[in-house]
Amino acid sequence: MAEVEQVELNRLFWHSRRGMLELDVLLVPFVQEVYATLNQVDRDLYVRLLTCEDQDMFGWFMERSESEDPELQRMVRMILDRVQPK
Repeated sequence: MAEVEQVELNRLFWHSRRGMLELDVLLVPFVQEVYATLNQVDRDLYVRLLTCEDQDMFGWFMERSESEDPELQRMVRMILDRVQPK
Protein backbone atom coordinates (compact mmCIF):
# COMPACT_ATOMS: atom_id res chain seq x y z
CA MET A 1 0.00 0.00 0.00
CA ALA A 2 1.38 3.38 -0.96
CA GLU A 3 2.26 5.73 1.86
CA VAL A 4 -0.19 8.55 2.30
CA GLU A 5 1.56 11.85 1.74
CA GLN A 6 1.37 14.46 4.47
CA VAL A 7 0.05 17.00 1.96
CA GLU A 8 -2.90 14.70 1.19
CA LEU A 9 -3.58 14.13 4.89
CA ASN A 10 -3.48 17.88 5.58
CA ARG A 11 -5.90 18.55 2.74
CA LEU A 12 -8.28 15.84 3.95
CA PHE A 13 -8.01 17.09 7.53
CA TRP A 14 -9.29 20.51 6.46
CA HIS A 15 -11.98 19.04 4.23
CA SER A 16 -13.08 16.85 7.15
CA ARG A 17 -13.65 19.93 9.30
CA ARG A 18 -17.22 20.72 8.45
CA GLY A 19 -18.07 23.41 10.99
CA MET A 20 -20.72 21.15 12.50
CA LEU A 21 -19.44 19.68 15.75
CA GLU A 22 -21.34 16.42 15.33
CA LEU A 23 -19.55 15.77 12.03
CA ASP A 24 -16.18 17.13 13.13
CA VAL A 25 -15.92 14.73 16.08
CA LEU A 26 -16.44 11.79 13.72
CA LEU A 27 -14.57 12.82 10.58
CA VAL A 28 -11.45 14.55 11.92
CA PRO A 29 -10.28 11.66 14.15
CA PHE A 30 -11.11 9.19 11.37
CA VAL A 31 -8.91 10.97 8.85
CA GLN A 32 -6.13 11.42 11.41
CA GLU A 33 -6.13 7.87 12.78
CA VAL A 34 -7.65 5.57 10.16
CA TYR A 35 -7.41 7.05 6.66
CA ALA A 36 -3.76 6.06 6.11
CA THR A 37 -4.63 2.41 6.85
CA LEU A 38 -7.43 2.23 4.27
CA ASN A 39 -7.06 0.59 0.89
CA GLN A 40 -7.28 2.83 -2.18
CA VAL A 41 -10.94 1.99 -2.84
CA ASP A 42 -11.93 3.07 0.67
CA ARG A 43 -9.72 6.17 0.49
CA ASP A 44 -11.51 7.20 -2.69
CA LEU A 45 -14.83 6.47 -1.02
CA TYR A 46 -13.94 8.69 1.95
CA VAL A 47 -13.03 11.53 -0.42
CA ARG A 48 -16.37 11.03 -2.17
CA LEU A 49 -18.17 11.15 1.19
CA LEU A 50 -16.63 14.56 1.80
CA THR A 51 -18.38 15.90 -1.32
CA CYS A 52 -21.79 15.23 0.23
CA GLU A 53 -23.90 17.91 1.86
CA ASP A 54 -23.44 18.37 5.60
CA GLN A 55 -27.15 17.94 6.31
CA ASP A 56 -27.20 14.62 4.45
CA MET A 57 -24.14 13.39 6.34
CA PHE A 58 -25.63 14.56 9.62
CA GLY A 59 -28.72 12.42 9.00
CA TRP A 60 -26.62 9.41 8.06
CA PHE A 61 -24.29 9.67 11.06
CA MET A 62 -27.15 10.27 13.48
CA GLU A 63 -28.83 7.22 11.89
CA ARG A 64 -31.94 9.19 11.00
CA SER A 65 -31.57 8.27 7.34
CA GLU A 66 -29.31 6.25 5.04
CA SER A 67 -27.48 7.17 1.88
CA GLU A 68 -29.09 5.86 -1.28
CA ASP A 69 -25.58 4.82 -2.32
CA PRO A 70 -24.72 1.55 -0.54
CA GLU A 71 -20.99 2.24 -0.81
CA LEU A 72 -21.33 5.61 0.90
CA GLN A 73 -23.47 3.97 3.56
CA ARG A 74 -20.72 1.39 4.06
CA MET A 75 -18.22 4.21 4.72
CA VAL A 76 -20.64 5.86 7.15
CA ARG A 77 -20.97 2.53 8.97
CA MET A 78 -17.17 2.12 9.01
CA ILE A 79 -16.79 5.53 10.67
CA LEU A 80 -19.61 4.89 13.15
CA ASP A 81 -18.29 1.43 14.05
CA ARG A 82 -15.02 3.07 15.04
CA VAL A 83 -16.68 5.19 17.74
CA GLN A 84 -19.69 3.15 18.84
CA PRO A 85 -19.24 0.37 21.38
CA LYS A 86 -20.23 -3.07 20.14
